[in-house]
Amino acid sequence: MTRSTYAIALLPFLLAGCATSPPANPNDICAIFREKRDWYKAAKATEEKWGVPIQVPLSIIYQESSFKHDALPPRKYLLWVIPWGRVSSAAGYPQAKDEVWSDYQRKGDNAWASRTDFADATDFVGWYMDQTWRVNGVTKQDAYRQYLNYHEGWGGYRRQSYSAKPWLQTVAGKVQSRSNLYGQQYAGCKEELNRGFWSRFWNWL
Repeated sequence: MTRSTYAIALLPFLLAGCATSPPANPNDICAIFREKRDWYKAAKATEEKWGVPIQVPLSIIYQESSFKHDALPPRKYLLWVIPWGRVSSAAGYPQAKDEVWSDYQRKGDNAWASRTDFADATDFVGWYMDQTWRVNGVTKQDAYRQYLNYHEGWGGYRRQSYSAKPWLQTVAGKVQSRSNLYGQQYAGCKEELNRGFWSRFWNWL
């Protein structure tokens, strides 16, 4: 096999790796979207569809999976030794459990959605945030309380189950801080990201 033929044969695998790998700089929303233009397209679609600030779903997804498409919860062990399934059915970018994901597929009009697909994941988070606003009156800009709803569920939030979980309140604070950071960063690169390819190309030259 020639070098060029070998390279062509490997191309699909290389592209697949690039498509699913976490962003190189997850702490900079501008760098994330420059690296993954399809993620920006998906995030913009979620913003327009569900009326959510672009930085909030991204902050929730980072907290849940660190942008790893194949993220799974820890394993359970029988007698502390034998692997015995997972602690929950959460999976993928949004770490959504089976029940709520199925609910989203039905009510969110996305029957073939996959938790390992970023566009589906961000649409799911946007849908969940919209439901949180409708059910519990939490604004879509409030990343802290949106995350508490995301983690505890709408009923758990109403029962204030988070009040007995200081660690969760700390995590929600981290989500809010990341959302604030992403929002500030995005304000500085939104115009650039919205320019077309050729405009960006000539500007780069």
